Amino acid sequence: MTRFAPPRAAAAKAVWMGGVVMQKNGDDPAKVDGPRLSPHAEFVERASDHVRRMLKQGAPRHEVLARLAAAAEVLAGRGAVASILVLNEEGVLRNGASPNLPADYLTAIDRLKPDASVGTCAAAAATGCVVETPDFRADDKWAELRHLPLSLGFVGAWSQPIKSPEGRVLGTFGTYFRDRRQPTAAERNGVQRLAAAAALVLAE
Repeated sequence: MTRFAPPRAAAAKAVWMGGVVMQKNGDDPAKVDGPRLSPHAEFVERASDHVRRMLKQGAPRHEVLARLAAAAEVLAGRGAVASILVLNEEGVLRNGASPNLPADYLTAIDRLKPDASVGTCAAAAATGCVVETPDFRADDKWAELRHLPLSLGFVGAWSQPIKSPEGRVLGTFGTYFRDRRQPTAAERNGVQRLAAAAALVLAE
């Protein structure tokens, strides 16, 4: 399985993403056409392009979504784990791709209904808005569920709704953190782009 490399400014000069080399900040930056993108923005752009190619080649949906989840984990770093949930025809959230969450956790949260007063992803699916939970212990929406992520060492999470071009919620793109924090601006912007790519996958 192709591994994503983090878009950091130091160390080696090139990053592999799905077989594509991305130039990193360093002594000899790559020449690019048009305005220069930040390392994070360029990484997201290439990840999105790679996913579009996978779709054209007929790759299975779960594999494409797993690539997007892996890209989000790279953006967040520090042991973060991403999870893409899909809102099915019955109106419940099912696992689309959560490659680094254990099966028992996924079973415990399976078939959650969108609800603005429950969790992070269920709330994002219900409201169609980004929901941030810096600390599970301090958020009443996690009163009945917080023991689940806490047992895995997660402290908080945030979720970006995945929407169709018409604005219909198709699922959620969640990221779990191992420390108390909110997503950075680069993470928000990056996952928003990755969620747009996920919407293409779910529309297939």
